[in-house]
Amino acid sequence: MSSLTDPLLLIIVALLALTLGSFLNVVIARLPVMLSRQWTREAHQTLALVPPTHERYNLLLPRSHCPTCDTAIAWHDNLPLVGYFKRGGRCAQCRSPISARYPLVEAASLVLVLWIVWHHGLTVSALALSLACLTLLALAVIDVRTLLLPDVLTLPLLWGGLVYQLIDHPDRLAESVIGVVAGYGIAWGFYWCFRLTTGREGLGRGDFKLLAALGAWCGWQALPLILVLSATTGAVIGILMQLAIPRLRGAPMPFGPFLSAAGMLLLLGGDRVIELYHHLIGLSSI
Repeated sequence: MSSLTDPLLLIIVALLALTLGSFLNVVIARLPVMLSRQWTREAHQTLALVPPTHERYNLLLPRSHCPTCDTAIAWHDNLPLVGYFKRGGRCAQCRSPISARYPLVEAASLVLVLWIVWHHGLTVSALALSLACLTLLALAVIDVRTLLLPDVLTLPLLWGGLVYQLIDHPDRLAESVIGVVAGYGIAWGFYWCFRLTTGREGLGRGDFKLLAALGAWCGWQALPLILVLSATTGAVIGILMQLAIPRLRGAPMPFGPFLSAAGMLLLLGGDRVIELYHHLIGLSSI
């Protein structure tokens, strides 16, 4: 916990966290577009059609630009948090509003990384947990925007959890492997029960892999708590949103953000969260 008592180290970690948050915004904005273009190319190739041509588009190119006027954003306006507030949340060229998602993701990244480093120090474990939480944050925002949980994020998260347990907690590796199987199996079972009962899909297949990944990081014992937290929170927020915004009634609601939030809570709180949960369950059964 003493790692961040040095002001210089605190500044370095904070700047690194903000930089990661800025990159996370790029992933959130561009990854769904990259996947959509890839699927389009594959569909055209399968149908033996000439694939559409697109400009080079990845996480690095083209430069960040205003989505309204297409003006490239200057480097000093692209600084995490600073650039957004310096311009009052508007494009320097056309004055169109810029989504508040950008500073919120950067601020959330800052809080997550500082919390983890404060509790785990400047260790490999802190680095692994930070990357896991930032990946969950990216998945949550992407799911809200597109109803997608890309394999390119969920699968590395899953394997990363197993590698983390193998290196940092080898005595828990078996629990993590069981967690992967149980997480995927539970989501798969719910999907088919709901579909056979209602004729609709209650979960997406990306949710299967996300819950399996959380099983890898947290172990199978944490899955009941993750499901209780995510399902309860999702139900409450879903009902409130539909009451407040009638046009959302009947619209599909992403479950990934609630799974991600529950997973982050477990990763940030560790065994203390599970112990509190077991204590509450014990009290309720008295």
